[in-house]
Amino acid sequence: MRRIKEFISYFTKEERLLWVCSVALIIISFCVFDRENYLTLSASLIGVTSLIFNAKGNPFGQLLMVIFSLLYGIISYTFSYYGEMITYLGMTMPMAVFALISWLRNPYNGNRAEVKVNRISRNEVIFMWIMVAVVTVVFYFILAFFHTANIIPSTLSVTTSFVAVYLTFRRNPYFAVAYAANDLVLIVLWVLASLTDVRYVSVVVCFIAFFVNDIYGFWNWRKMEIRQMKP
Repeated sequence: MRRIKEFISYFTKEERLLWVCSVALIIISFCVFDRENYLTLSASLIGVTSLIFNAKGNPFGQLLMVIFSLLYGIISYTFSYYGEMITYLGMTMPMAVFALISWLRNPYNGNRAEVKVNRISRNEVIFMWIMVAVVTVVFYFILAFFHTANIIPSTLSVTTSFVAVYLTFRRNPYFAVAYAANDLVLIVLWVLASLTDVRYVSVVVCFIAFFVNDIYGFWNWRKMEIRQMKP
């Protein structure tokens, strides 16, 4: 019982409210629009839980992201979103593993529940954007070869995902901004999918919840950065 109380107190009241509201929204949308695909429900709940841990810089969030990426890749395959499948299984999931290792190796003041926030140089930012351009072009032709549905937003999803996973690995607060941008692209993608199959509305709601959590994550990481920089 004591450990449960300690675990609950680890999160602020605002964080607990955010998580509860996100979970409730996901479950309600599943019950209204889907009621069949429990894989989607499981992925959504794991994903939104990973974000609340990521917002606190806790490596456990990256472990949950590995599981979410696997499940989301399977879901994407069911609607021929091969870009999403390839991105999450071939990039996001492996990078989440590397990020997990990076976060575990860089605790703040020995506290393994909080990663040390990192700043990247201007040269590294330039290098990152060069890599982003290359990845975007390469994936566009890969997606075109596989006749990926809605190829333009699918390619944009690859772009924003790459920025997000790179900055996550580098422990930079702006990874959450990149994920928020990716959420917006994914909302568009799954809205288009829901026009064909209403069950995918629950996935749209999932990424709306993700967007709110990622915005909070960036805000909290900025707070962490300021606090960690104090002598």
